[in-house]
Amino acid sequence: MGLLLGLVGVICFSLTLPATSIAVEYFGATVVGLGRTVVAALLVAVVLIVKKEKIPSPRHFKSLLIVALGAVLGFPLLASFAMESLPVSHGAVELALLPLATAGFAIFRAGERPSRKFWISSVIGSLAVIMYALHLGFGQLQYADLALLAAVIILGLSYAEGGMLAKELGSWQVIAWAIMIGAPFFIIPVGLQLSTEMLQAPIQAWVSFFYLAIVSQFLAFVAWYSGLAMGGIARVSQIQYLQPFLMILFATLFLGESITGFTVVTAIIVVISVLIGKNAPVSKKEDSLEKN
Repeated sequence: MGLLLGLVGVICFSLTLPATSIAVEYFGATVVGLGRTVVAALLVAVVLIVKKEKIPSPRHFKSLLIVALGAVLGFPLLASFAMESLPVSHGAVELALLPLATAGFAIFRAGERPSRKFWISSVIGSLAVIMYALHLGFGQLQYADLALLAAVIILGLSYAEGGMLAKELGSWQVIAWAIMIGAPFFIIPVGLQLSTEMLQAPIQAWVSFFYLAIVSQFLAFVAWYSGLAMGGIARVSQIQYLQPFLMILFATLFLGESITGFTVVTAIIVVISVLIGKNAPVSKKEDSLEKN
């Protein structure tokens, strides 16, 4: 059941960029990036009330703020901006670095020293992504590439912080309270961007937007965190290496994107480097000091 829930979560996350690419064309980056949280907050509020969840203590607020800045504000907004101009398959390759970014922040958060293997694999994976972006950008990085790479970094930080906090607060409760923290601040920016023309958007745009709000922003996290809790973090987390390939598949099926061999090969290189780096040994800082 843990592996099944983990797979459901990964599949749901893999549809995020395709849905964003469709919705952002009609609603814009601000409404798609921030409006999804406002809608998600309505569902989350009902769940929190029904389950009679207690408000987190003040000492949890700093960690929740970091999660909110990454998973609720930074990533959705930056990804929406990037998807205005980048193909989903392009974004899938860059997002393949997310597990490595998460592992890196988790290592430092735990006060550990990454091994040389971690750094080598990180450099290889990062260079592969940059070369891929330069190739498609005719020798230069586009602003959308920089936005997506920044999204990977900030989401990796929030994932690592959320993972630490989940041990005390509970798995899905972390993203739920992060949504409730961010949503009130997004109402005005989203409201200013709304227009009557958006009502003329096709049904696929509305379905994509509500998918992002209900599934990507909340329910996918519930499935993912529940899967990690039931099946074990080390075991279930390996499923996320399927995510870039699923994104590429969905881009082909739903958006009609043509996938080149260069894209697939780059994705394979990045995933392999991430897999090696994420599982590289680490040592405690105290251990290193003792050796010296």
